[in-house]
Amino acid sequence: MRVSKLFFTSLRDNPADAEMASHRLLVRAGYVRQLGAGIYSLLPLGFRVSQRIEQVIREEMDAIGGQEMEMPVVHPAELWKESGRYAKIGPEMVRFKDRGGRDMVLAMTHEEVVTDLLRDIVKSYRQLPAIVYHFQTKFRDEPRARGGLIRVREFVMKDSYTLDPDEAALDVSYQAHYGAYERIFQRLDLEAVVVGADVGIMGGSLAHEFMVLNDSGEDTLVICETGDYAANQQIAMVRKPEPPVEEPRPTEEVATPDAPTIAALAQLLGVGEDRTAKATFFTTGDGRLLTAIVRGDFEVNETKLSNAVKAIGGLRPAHAEEIAAAGMVPGYASPIGARGSTVVVDDLVASSPNLVAGANKHGYHLLNVNVGRDFTPDLVVDITNARAGDPCPNCGAPLVLRQGIEVGNIFKLGTDFTEKLGATYLAEDGSRRLIVMGSYGIGLGRALACIVEAHHDDKGIIWPATVAPYAAQLVTLSASRDPAVGEAAEGLYQRLTDAGVEVLYDDRDESPGVKLTDAELLGMPRIITISPRSLAAGGAEVTDRASGERSVRPIAEVEAELASAGR
Repeated sequence: MRVSKLFFTSLRDNPADAEMASHRLLVRAGYVRQLGAGIYSLLPLGFRVSQRIEQVIREEMDAIGGQEMEMPVVHPAELWKESGRYAKIGPEMVRFKDRGGRDMVLAMTHEEVVTDLLRDIVKSYRQLPAIVYHFQTKFRDEPRARGGLIRVREFVMKDSYTLDPDEAALDVSYQAHYGAYERIFQRLDLEAVVVGADVGIMGGSLAHEFMVLNDSGEDTLVICETGDYAANQQIAMVRKPEPPVEEPRPTEEVATPDAPTIAALAQLLGVGEDRTAKATFFTTGDGRLLTAIVRGDFEVNETKLSNAVKAIGGLRPAHAEEIAAAGMVPGYASPIGARGSTVVVDDLVASSPNLVAGANKHGYHLLNVNVGRDFTPDLVVDITNARAGDPCPNCGAPLVLRQGIEVGNIFKLGTDFTEKLGATYLAEDGSRRLIVMGSYGIGLGRALACIVEAHHDDKGIIWPATVAPYAAQLVTLSASRDPAVGEAAEGLYQRLTDAGVEVLYDDRDESPGVKLTDAELLGMPRIITISPRSLAAGGAEVTDRASGERSVRPIAEVEAELASAGR
């Protein structure tokens, strides 16, 4: 491809709204352009990278027996109502009516469609196990689109589905995908950390996420540096401290003016935050008020809380009037004497004696509050966030917190979908059994952005050879003044093209500074520069983009090397 014909333009300045390196560089280098919030066009260069990534994934999916197919983007809502997810998912799902008045949705994922196909196609155990996959557009109306391609509303995802006769077979399929994902990310030159994860809207019994460590990542990972444990903070467990052994003491009301926070309360009373009980309030999507109680030195984990109460439509912070309507006073609240709220108490609070808690009276707290004696919770369960330094649940070593970007996920769905949609098969013994499923996803755009996050410098992108849009960039300098330069470059480009080697040829009549700056920004693995100086020195100057090493080599030698590489 000649740069003079390429549909792109490079920018000298960073986009004003770009916070992450991948966002800045992909826009500046002409790989992507934003159409709307979280909606991007892939320009020819960006599309070529996405195709490279897709092919790597396709090869690894085929290697474990996957069959590629394609499923629609628009779904009848009836399928999502059958599975129950139509009511559970909030405004991130786009709902609309077709011209016939039928409820429709834009695909967020394709479990329902696969299950509908199963109940139509799979009749016998002889058709199982199987793996199907596709690359398809998804739309999720994210409230916080950010980071360029990192968090978008419209994106292409590879989603695959394993179809098994029983849980034992699902274990095999799950491990096959686990291994395939490890190989995919190795080939994409991404160091992915595998962590346990929340099943979320997917349901099922087990999930893992493949995370790329990045300080700008939205996910907090809880990692034991001994290698014994790794989990998303959403579900991470820790060894909680042993509470003191004390006899319950009588409650006592004390004045605590201007102490609506745990820090102010602990300082006023001269106690540690671990001797307090903190109340946090949420409202579920179906209108329930939740009162979550954790020890004052911990924070509420919303995912654990939402899962514990089986919240429909997610959680939001409760409004002051909602808290007051339940008989509680924000800043001085506790479940004591409250009404109309579901009270969820962390297991550490339940076993901790004589804590300080709100008196539901402005400017007052209660000493010596004990769960079970002074109020009865609806649920006692772990609802706290893991903290840096907490003991690993497996070995007791201190845990560390790292930020990460999710590039892939795998889920054991079990029979959650097949039971609701009635997808069964005839077993060898003549009985009818539910098909057991797994679901596995990789977002192509996010993978592309993560590659740039991991492979760039202050000059631009540094593409790994496996995903680079072109094997090399050919640049001419001063060709208009020296015909030999143009002849040498044109000859090399034509011979490489005829040999099937994909090279980006900057044939523009631009200054050397512009062309070399663009070459470094665009990030092809090798930059081949032909100039009067290089010809005088014996050929073309070859720059390795990753290392910056340069050497002048005979043009025939450069041609042979590129041709032998096969791209």
